[in-house]
Amino acid sequence: MNKQHHQECIFIRPFKFLAGWRSLPLYEMISYALMFASVPMLAYGFLLPYTTQMFYIILITTITLYAGFFAALIWNDITDLDIDTKVHPDRPIPSGKISTKRFFGIALVFSGITFLGSILLGFWCFLLVIGAALFVTFHNKYLKKLVKIPAYSEIVTPIQWIVVALFGYTAIWTKFPQLISTNELQNMLLLVLFIYFTDNAHDIPEGIHDAEGDRLLNVRTYTTSFGEKTAAAVSFLWFILSAVSGTLLFVRTSLGIVFYIPFILLWIYTISYSFRLLRKNVVDMRYYGSIVGRKGFNLLLFSFDLMFLDLLIHLIFTPTLL
Repeated sequence: MNKQHHQECIFIRPFKFLAGWRSLPLYEMISYALMFASVPMLAYGFLLPYTTQMFYIILITTITLYAGFFAALIWNDITDLDIDTKVHPDRPIPSGKISTKRFFGIALVFSGITFLGSILLGFWCFLLVIGAALFVTFHNKYLKKLVKIPAYSEIVTPIQWIVVALFGYTAIWTKFPQLISTNELQNMLLLVLFIYFTDNAHDIPEGIHDAEGDRLLNVRTYTTSFGEKTAAAVSFLWFILSAVSGTLLFVRTSLGIVFYIPFILLWIYTISYSFRLLRKNVVDMRYYGSIVGRKGFNLLLFSFDLMFLDLLIHLIFTPTLL
């Protein structure tokens, strides 16, 4: 009985801890699941009926990416301890909520789930996870502090989210190779660009907020490389390119107006905050940057919520697909 209880604790404790970690709001936790599910749905389209195998792929993809998200976030907290001690002292390790050793153990649990899920989906998914894990490890631990390229850290950080698009499409193409085409490759590239610009647009203002700690540790962001004003201008441009790539996704893929109209309204709301950031003085930018960063991240999350809703409605109201 005690052994069984001990085993339950090993697997349950990480999830209990994460329920209160970083105070992630409920809508954000739900949005991640919808994001991870929407990509294989978008890649699959509506040319073929949804089978048990397709629902299996959606489920395993969602679980794998969710576990991978938590693993990456925890590894980031472990490797960024020196930065977080100065800039985010409320995070788990600097605040003393958990030791680095125990946090490392939780990261291993989620990493194991990620690798197992990728194996279930096929060799190419497993290879992609290996590549992403190696990149995240070396980027967080070494490269973002050592590479001398201006703004290097923020230029490559969105790659971690781009994996979501690559993984979802790879999972579908591994099981349904007949769906691979030049057109679909272009659509995947569009989704990659959409994720890159939208994520980076929110990440740059957060870099303005974190500039003091980043400068102390020689982390090369747009702010530490070019200054707050230039960083805010780049973020504004990236928001514009986010709208362009989102519009092209609407035009080229199976996404409909359930996605596009709310997306444009949400984008207008978000870029209005980015525009206000441009007009702030440098001191106020550091405070306002965190607000714009949160609005921008919500744009990324809600865009995928809308994609999922659009695709789900299409699926429900097209009987031949079920």
